[in-house]
Amino acid sequence: MKGLTFVYNVHGNLYLNLTNRCPCACTFCIRQNGDGAYGSDSLWLEREPTCEEVIEAVKKHPADSFGEIVFCGYGEPMERADDVSFIGRELKKLYPDKVIRLNTNGLGDRINGKSTAPLLEGAVDIASISLNASSEEEYNRVTRPKWDDGFDVMIKFAEECKKYVPKVMFTVVDVISPEEIEKCRILSEKLDIPLRVRAYDS
Repeated sequence: MKGLTFVYNVHGNLYLNLTNRCPCACTFCIRQNGDGAYGSDSLWLEREPTCEEVIEAVKKHPADSFGEIVFCGYGEPMERADDVSFIGRELKKLYPDKVIRLNTNGLGDRINGKSTAPLLEGAVDIASISLNASSEEEYNRVTRPKWDDGFDVMIKFAEECKKYVPKVMFTVVDVISPEEIEKCRILSEKLDIPLRVRAYDS
């Protein structure tokens, strides 16, 4: 069942659902388990919202009813990189004290055919990038991207983000092995990007 849920609240944060498009088919993706998340209505979109629709949907939520604003829906937000930039900057004007976070697979450059990290300057405060694995081989096995060079593209994007975004972090999901998580931690330290290990359902 498809709907028009553009904005939804999870754990006290507002999540922005811009698209269902994604170049990956991660083995642990929650999309395999249903059409919503954390009690939300269906996040499968009948159509993608306009930038104005997203902003208006956010404005319906009182500012004291949420913490962060998070670009994270049932697809990869950077499929609409220019719109992430526009919406983020507009929301910064409306909510200057709110943290705006981007949850991304880091493949925006490959998706859009251009460097996308500069678009995030002034639009997001945190870029949370799915590392998922410590090597190209393991990344391709777990993330199953459309392109063989996804791992390198993601790493390059993360390093570029440090120039434009105040806080950049990697994440891995705790469904991967402890050994692989430790390898990811070592890689993160080498790249001087913090690593967050998140529970599968968070």
